Amino acid sequence: MKIDKFVLAIVLTIGIAYFFPSFGDGESRIALDRIASIGISMIFFFYGLKLSLKQLVSGLKNWRLHLLVQLSTFLLFPLLVIVFYPFFQGDTTESVWLAFLFLAALPSTVSSSVVMVSLAKGNVSAAIFNASISGLIGIVITPLWVGIFLQQSSVEYSLSEIYLKLLFEILLPVVLGLFLQKYLGKFARKYTAYLTWFDKSIILLIIYKSFAESFEEGVFTTVKGIDLVLISLGVVTLFCVVYFTIGYISRRLNFNREDQITAQFSGTKKSLVHGTVFSKVLLPESLALGLMLLPLMLFHAFQILVISFIATKAGRFKNRP
Repeated sequence: MKIDKFVLAIVLTIGIAYFFPSFGDGESRIALDRIASIGISMIFFFYGLKLSLKQLVSGLKNWRLHLLVQLSTFLLFPLLVIVFYPFFQGDTTESVWLAFLFLAALPSTVSSSVVMVSLAKGNVSAAIFNASISGLIGIVITPLWVGIFLQQSSVEYSLSEIYLKLLFEILLPVVLGLFLQKYLGKFARKYTAYLTWFDKSIILLIIYKSFAESFEEGVFTTVKGIDLVLISLGVVTLFCVVYFTIGYISRRLNFNREDQITAQFSGTKKSLVHGTVFSKVLLPESLALGLMLLPLMLFHAFQILVISFIATKAGRFKNRP
């Protein structure tokens, strides 16, 4: 198995933030916040350019599969985290729990879900549909899950202001991209690889900014080695519970092999793109974004490692005579 280069880039970015945090503070001459905000809008503008409405309409036929994937993404994940809320009391532990809730409330990935399903010989068209619709649903659902608990805490959180930010920074660029798809859609599809590099660059910029601020404020001084181990175990446990639960439900619903693969692969993914972008929009400045993104980045690395291994084995099994 190959190590994902983007995961290595994330590790390198965190290392740079640790040794050179000054570029990410508020007094830096480089306006990283403004660059990130513009980059966020551009990411979703390009998303609108590439979004296929025809595939969304045609994909509605396999509704049981789509319902299972979306319920797993936006209901099963958060409920599994909420069950453990009473055990996380105190400033640091509650922040870790909020980071897990943020992870659990995020939509599924787009590119990696489709690639892995294709590699495993699953239902690719259904994977494309679920990945596309998940990002749109997340714009509405993710702030609700996060807001329910932030409004109960001492952190200032206005759901109306959040949705206003989402409207201008995310939803309007998507709509504009859809409107201009007729004129720029071919350009976006032709240069998809370059646009992916742009997306990843903005993500790395947000990660650098978040971790630089966290290192400057000494956030991670309260996080011990055993805490990192426990967070990693929590990430692995969350993934495995959802993965095997979806597999069980798929078998009970008599899904064929292709649909079961799509359900398990798409229903267990969480989008690092949406996570880093939403963290800038949804989470108040009083929260340490570096700590809030930590479980998500560990989950991202783990899901790529495990699903790529499973997909490779499944693809080889399918090719056997």
